[in-house]
Amino acid sequence: MSSKKIALITGANKGIGLETARQLGQQGITVLAGARDETKAKQAAEELCKAGLDAHGIVIDVNNADSIQRAAARIERDYGRLDILVNNAGVMIDDHKKKPSEQSLEVWRKTFETNLFGLIATTQALLPLLRKSAAGRIVNLSSILGSIHFHATPGSPVYDFKLPAYNVSKSAVNAYTVQLAYELKDTTIKVNAAHPGWVKTELGGEGATMDIPDGAKTSVALATIGADGPNGAYMHMGETLPW
Repeated sequence: MSSKKIALITGANKGIGLETARQLGQQGITVLAGARDETKAKQAAEELCKAGLDAHGIVIDVNNADSIQRAAARIERDYGRLDILVNNAGVMIDDHKKKPSEQSLEVWRKTFETNLFGLIATTQALLPLLRKSAAGRIVNLSSILGSIHFHATPGSPVYDFKLPAYNVSKSAVNAYTVQLAYELKDTTIKVNAAHPGWVKTELGGEGATMDIPDGAKTSVALATIGADGPNGAYMHMGETLPW
């Protein structure tokens, strides 16, 4: 069994996920770059390996229970445990031209299927392997757009950004993070939610203010915190955000 830490990052074929894998790999961690299909997973791993990192592609579609189970079985077979899970995969499919009351149920369901239910399914499948780690870490990618406090506060940074299916899915991720952190509070596993920032990715859009390397920093920090680090927190760049 490898003495190096093993990290799985979902949605690691591009953007913040790929950069998170890169930065973890730069710390000497074996990174498993998760993607929905084999070609994308392989390409991500090849890019990371060219930089001298210990990286391997792994197929994991968080919307497919069989795919999740196959990934978990492969990790158990090859490594025997998992030290870090970064639940990075996510979608934003709200129609920006429609009001909250006008978003279709299909948009709500598809958003929650990936951003919440897929995240929970992945975590449940991999938790037995995280329990075998000396110090397991789970990082759930959230967003400042998941802050109910900010959405309810006129003049806040996100008050006018009402993308309801996405926003509420991230509020739910925050709530799930707190529930799971409570369950695991007497173990060596820590569970936290990360707001990466408004990052220049496909999802972030043209107006984003942060470069991708900075957007990965919060996830990486929470993935590598020590025993004295937070559990059940909602963080951005070392600062706690209001729920």
